[in-house]
Amino acid sequence: MNPQLIGIEELTGTYPFDIRQSVKTLRLNRFFWQMREASARELWLRDREAAYAAAGLTDEERALVDACDWLGLVHYGVCFFVLEKFARVVKVSNLAMYASMRGETLEAFLKTRNVPGAA
Repeated sequence: MNPQLIGIEELTGTYPFDIRQSVKTLRLNRFFWQMREASARELWLRDREAAYAAAGLTDEERALVDACDWLGLVHYGVCFFVLEKFARVVKVSNLAMYASMRGETLEAFLKTRNVPGAA
């Protein structure tokens, strides 16, 4: 184990993305990274199964993607920064993703922020 991560499990809400996670979820992270390319976005929107097969995703990974289970994907080991690429494909903002990860609606989440007019 990475010595810098000793005791990390004691920090609630912390999900480290390290080399171990990166290797475990390489296919899925590549799938999301490719969403910055029009051809990858178009394939997923047109034929999800073909996109998943091309990426070699497992049934579990496909289910996480289909559900847009943002927190589940982070727990699984996906890098948040590639999730942002996919969120744009499904027309979800970062703020809506954060809210979902907290189990809140966007409106409820915004009320916890210092956002003028969100109250």
